[in-house]
Amino acid sequence: MPRVNRTAILSLLIVSSSVFLLFQLYYYRKYVSKPGPHILSRTGHLTASDVQWQTLKKFVTLAHHFRLPLFLADTAVLTLLSQDALLQRDRLVQEPHCSFLCSGRPITSFALHANLWKYDPAFLLAVKQKGFEFLELRGEDPRLASLDTLSGEEIPLHLLLRLHGYIIQVVFLYERSGNYLWHGALRLKAHMDRSFAPFKLLDYGRHAGSYDRPELVLTVLDGLDIRIPSNVSRFLSEQQHARFLECRYRDARNFLQLYPDDSSLDAVEFRQKAKSLLHLAARTLAHLDIPFWLSSGTCLGWFRQCSIISYSRDVDIGIFIVDFRPDIVAAFRDAGLSLKHRFGMVEDSLELSFMSDDVKLDIFFFYEDRDVVWNGGTQAKSGKKFKYKLFFFFFSNFLYIFFARYVFLHF
Repeated sequence: MPRVNRTAILSLLIVSSSVFLLFQLYYYRKYVSKPGPHILSRTGHLTASDVQWQTLKKFVTLAHHFRLPLFLADTAVLTLLSQDALLQRDRLVQEPHCSFLCSGRPITSFALHANLWKYDPAFLLAVKQKGFEFLELRGEDPRLASLDTLSGEEIPLHLLLRLHGYIIQVVFLYERSGNYLWHGALRLKAHMDRSFAPFKLLDYGRHAGSYDRPELVLTVLDGLDIRIPSNVSRFLSEQQHARFLECRYRDARNFLQLYPDDSSLDAVEFRQKAKSLLHLAARTLAHLDIPFWLSSGTCLGWFRQCSIISYSRDVDIGIFIVDFRPDIVAAFRDAGLSLKHRFGMVEDSLELSFMSDDVKLDIFFFYEDRDVVWNGGTQAKSGKKFKYKLFFFFFSNFLYIFFARYVFLHF
């Protein structure tokens, strides 16, 4: 039997390994590292998910390079993240390389903390160089608006990027004085391309919106480093009821020109106390997870003059009776308020009144009867009950007000 030449065998193995490594390097440079999608489906062809993933990768890479304070705000993707883990695992089998971000929609939404990023025109230049088309939408800064100044400078509100038929929406979130985040409505100007994106499918822009400041976590989605809200379910719930309605400063100024506001020391002190009491009520009810809205004279003051009516001498809020909790009285007592009155019953015409120093907080509970909503009032001296039928409401949560459960107002 001929003797085996170990040196020849070793040389052959080294040559074979080198050829294999060179082939891998060639394959990587030709098919993987080149621009455009590189993950192929089982049939060897690019799928829509492949193209969408590569588009998102380009955008996320640019965002990291320019240090954009972004987080994922896309409702479809976040909904997938909030589902049961078993459902997620089933989806991973179907789309192993893009199980979350490729949601089947042609749009992916991100939110940007505008106060944490100094606007850099170089970002848009880099976006263009990467092949993206973009549409930037601006609007007046409402933070500069007041009864004295009705117009402000323009600020970026929305940025739409388009590549390979896919849209990336960037929503600019600004801090407002009530310690919440706000974004403006998306309004196209006359010269803008109305076919640039399927605007009816956008998650954000039909109206202005406001949100509590979300706590964010950095995670990896489909191989991309992306920040998301730590409490996805809460963010999605907020998004459904985030409509914001700005105070009508022009109408308020016209009203106050005819009927000047009381500027006496007593009136100014009352308005400050009333706003502080409203803030306290908002925090207390938020802790109980009870939604509320401004009611009666307090609502009228916001709507008519963007302020508290100084001669009303109390604060009025409304709550649906289905949201009533037995521990609501104890919660307000723990917050430093004393119970002054309790009228009616939970089943009929309930009303609670609390005192904070010399300012009263009236809580009216509202009842739904088919297509009518009513609340009951009781005359303090006679005990006679009144029933009021209402057809629209101003709802509120924290320092905001909802209109028909969908509109936030800043007070």
